[in-house]
Amino acid sequence: MSRNTTTESLTIAATATGADSSVLYTCPANHNASIDMLLVSNNNASSKKAYIQFYHADDTTYYYILKDHAIAGNTAYNVLDSSTMHLHAGDKITLYGQTTNTLQATISLREFFHPTR
Repeated sequence: MSRNTTTESLTIAATATGADSSVLYTCPANHNASIDMLLVSNNNASSKKAYIQFYHADDTTYYYILKDHAIAGNTAYNVLDSSTMHLHAGDKITLYGQTTNTLQATISLREFFHPTR
């Protein structure tokens, strides 16, 4: 099973849930992924609320990882702390914020090729 690492970042533009949220990462076809870090930073002076969802491709449902969580101005929040989260082909990490373009998200993970996924 081959593996590679990737880091993705985006400014969260969405203010709506589910399919209308900003997609940070989608696990590629024929892959599994292990998330090592999921960080949300607030680049605004005032506190802003963040919402993070996991889209589970197997049942086409969005689940909250973080909901209505206030992040103080000019700070960052390590969502998974020291935990690891695993994704399968088609699974997504999506985000939306209280206001547009005030939060940024960064994810770092390992992808594993899995030919039968």
